[in-house]
Amino acid sequence: MAEQTDELKKLVAVATDFALSSELRTKAIKLIGNMRHHEALLALLDLVANEKLTKKEREVALKQAGEIVKSVRQ
Repeated sequence: MAEQTDELKKLVAVATDFALSSELRTKAIKLIGNMRHHEALLALLDLVANEKLTKKEREVALKQAGEIVKSVRQ
């Protein structure tokens, strides 16, 4: 679990690193969504609320969060 948390922290750091391209940040957001656990969901919701991210990045984060919620309901 600690390994997952470390990976999540690194991906969140990439997703919010404005020195990187939007494409790389979007890939990091998608990788966070693939983690499919509660902490990833919370991280994605934080990204959705981050007004510094582009509209597209925030929409991707919201979509990924929705996919996590859907997967838990099944």
